[in-house]
Amino acid sequence: MSEQLFELVRDLIRNAGESRYSMSKATGISESQLTQFMSGKKGLGNQAMDVLLNHLGYEVALKKRKGKG
Repeated sequence: MSEQLFELVRDLIRNAGESRYSMSKATGISESQLTQFMSGKKGLGNQAMDVLLNHLGYEVALKKRKGKG
């Protein structure tokens, strides 16, 4: 996944008004993993990203660009 997407998700987490502990308990993603993700030290796998975005009320949707094959 792209760093641009990761940064967008970090912003969503920062603005969620929820502690990492609470988010960890709700998603099953360890607080340590969330901390590393928020600091930019590690990314999140596709499944963890999907669970996290779902918890935040979002989803990733792919859309074909105009003019591309």
